[in-house]
Amino acid sequence: MTIMTWRPQYRCSKFRHVFGKPASKEACYDGVPITRSVHDNHLCAVNPRFLAVITESAGGGSFVVLTLHHTGKVDPHHPKVTGHRSNVLDLKWNPFNDYCIASCSEDTTVKVWEVPPQGLLRNLTAPWKELQGHSRRVGLLEWHPTASNILFSTAYDYQVMIWNLDCPEQVIKNPLRTISHHPDVVLSLAFSTDGSLMATTCKDRKVRLIEPQTGSLLQESKTKVHRAAKVLILGNLKMILTTGTSIWNVRQIALWKQDDLSVPLLQEDLDGGSGILFPFYDPDTHMLYVVGKGDASFRYYEISAEKPYLNYLTDYRSLLPQKGMGVMPKRGLDVTSCEVFRFYKLVTTKSLIEPVSMIVPRRSESYQEDIYPMTPGNIPAMTSQEWIDGVKRGKHHLDSTKGSKEAGGNDKGHEDGSPLSNGQDLALCSPPKTENELRLKFHKQQEEIRRLRELLNQRDVRIMQLELEINNVKNLHS
Repeated sequence: MTIMTWRPQYRCSKFRHVFGKPASKEACYDGVPITRSVHDNHLCAVNPRFLAVITESAGGGSFVVLTLHHTGKVDPHHPKVTGHRSNVLDLKWNPFNDYCIASCSEDTTVKVWEVPPQGLLRNLTAPWKELQGHSRRVGLLEWHPTASNILFSTAYDYQVMIWNLDCPEQVIKNPLRTISHHPDVVLSLAFSTDGSLMATTCKDRKVRLIEPQTGSLLQESKTKVHRAAKVLILGNLKMILTTGTSIWNVRQIALWKQDDLSVPLLQEDLDGGSGILFPFYDPDTHMLYVVGKGDASFRYYEISAEKPYLNYLTDYRSLLPQKGMGVMPKRGLDVTSCEVFRFYKLVTTKSLIEPVSMIVPRRSESYQEDIYPMTPGNIPAMTSQEWIDGVKRGKHHLDSTKGSKEAGGNDKGHEDGSPLSNGQDLALCSPPKTENELRLKFHKQQEEIRRLRELLNQRDVRIMQLELEINNVKNLHS
């Protein structure tokens, strides 16, 4: 007689128990007049030094830039970037310079700003560069992921323009190249990891794959069963992911083979919600986060190269609906708490920005090497001229084990080797205004010193282990 043994069908994954941890009230940004614009963008941009948020303004367009430690109640008269003549629709930090941010507006221009190292002390009205080429409002910006100072913009004139900021002119009127493959407004634009491919979605609901250096159209989707709105290239899996709706207006995720956009590999119906779905992908953990505009919660998945491709993990639940989301680059995360992703959630109803950390639960407090593989750093792989000349080169990577100095330091303003805390220059933090704030900062620093000591002890133990292993190998071979 054969005895059947039951085995639970668990998938082996180190990210099955990832959970979202909202920041305490003191660590949120309160009193920020978040824009009431209905434009479908993130409306917020973050790097290891600054948080920028598009604000509501009467006459002209503005956004606020806060140093990352400027938490708590924000002064209603806090200085803003106010150089646009109409509403700001999108903003993006330069991935290779934490003090440089680009913004685009309904006034048809793109402006690039230099933020002082200590943050804004007065309103900033004069941009470093102004890009004039679009004939209608500019809705979307993306920096090239590997070439320095190459910026992409797309507007309601259906054009995608490529700009080279490494030129002497302050006002640039001629883009490097204009890509004109779209019959309607471009809704989303994304790059492959090495920047050699660009994917777009358009109001005609098609996905297009374009070579950005030449501007040539490589592929175009034909299917009518999935109407794509936002797109990502999952570079390390050779796949493209889109979020959108089915023909029945059900919100959907679709996965496509990168070299075949004829039909999706997979379509996953989610719900009948009305807000657009923003996808965020972490190539280091293969995790996908799907955030609905206007929803209070968001879902997250693990993506694999084999069927079933999309593995649902769980939901992050909250009572506060999000208007937009900012995402911290990998080099700004807190590795000591096993943080693998961090959102900055815009809650318009409360004028609040709430950081939400995605944490991998681990018992040990030592550095978890397996969840922090090599990750793209903040040094460009090539100059703008090399990119224009047709050079193809992947990203420079940094090892998460290296201290935050490599992770957060830019060429600009850090030759003095000031101390950095999680990508933050402690010397540049806004000074405490009250005794309570001073006490809080003191406790934060004490906690940081304690963690760093523990980290050093763990490293010492690891070094001893490796030395023992090397000796053992030598003994075996002798």
